[in-house]
Amino acid sequence: MSQRYTITAITLHWLMALAFFALFGLGFYMTGLPLSPTKLQVYSWHKWAGVSLFLLAVCRLVWRAMHPPPAFPSSMSSQAQQLAQLGHWALYLFMFAVPLSGWLMSSAMGFQTVWFGVLPLPDLVGKDKALAQWLGSAHLYLNVAFMMTIVGHIGAALKHQFIDKDNVFDRIK
Repeated sequence: MSQRYTITAITLHWLMALAFFALFGLGFYMTGLPLSPTKLQVYSWHKWAGVSLFLLAVCRLVWRAMHPPPAFPSSMSSQAQQLAQLGHWALYLFMFAVPLSGWLMSSAMGFQTVWFGVLPLPDLVGKDKALAQWLGSAHLYLNVAFMMTIVGHIGAALKHQFIDKDNVFDRIK
């Protein structure tokens, strides 16, 4: 088994990491804007990026199923390996749940998602104000949990690089 991820997996990892951070920033920024054409445009960009990241997550999951990740270093305890696997699967869960909750929220609010302004996507639920509010909260809390999981992921990578010095980080760079 290879000691590194494939170039496709590495590219998807870093591209999606940068895109999710940009999307977190855009989401935070747009919620503070006053109602205006600019705000509506920024919301559209946010939704386009969210749908794109959802599709990239599908590609990434399919790629991972066809190309298993490299083995953990033998120096990692079985408990540490289980925690790493749990963390990775949590990241995948959020890569799907966050965009999906946004799409559901947009549908419940009565705002159809039109991908890149060209491809109208189906509403996943009917217009429902109470559901939209609940989904808005769910989208927010899923984002917070996703960000916390990402911080844990980065912290673990830094621990492996600078404390354990076990070359785990080399697998993804």
